[in-house]
Amino acid sequence: MAIKPKYVKQLGRLLLEKYPQSFNTDFETNKENVTKLTNVESKGVRNRIAGYITRKKAGSAASA
Repeated sequence: MAIKPKYVKQLGRLLLEKYPQSFNTDFETNKENVTKLTNVESKGVRNRIAGYITRKKAGSAASA
């Protein structure tokens, strides 16, 4: 597993704080919401952010 860049983690955390109801454990849904809520133009960066959010949501769902 690769280490995520700082900007991916920062933006992922910010999106989860501001729009927690917009994200769930489905990567495809998260990918669409990252596109809607940000101005990230790079598909790779968008996917990394969506993946990070998906992992965070999956982890919080398991501990809840």
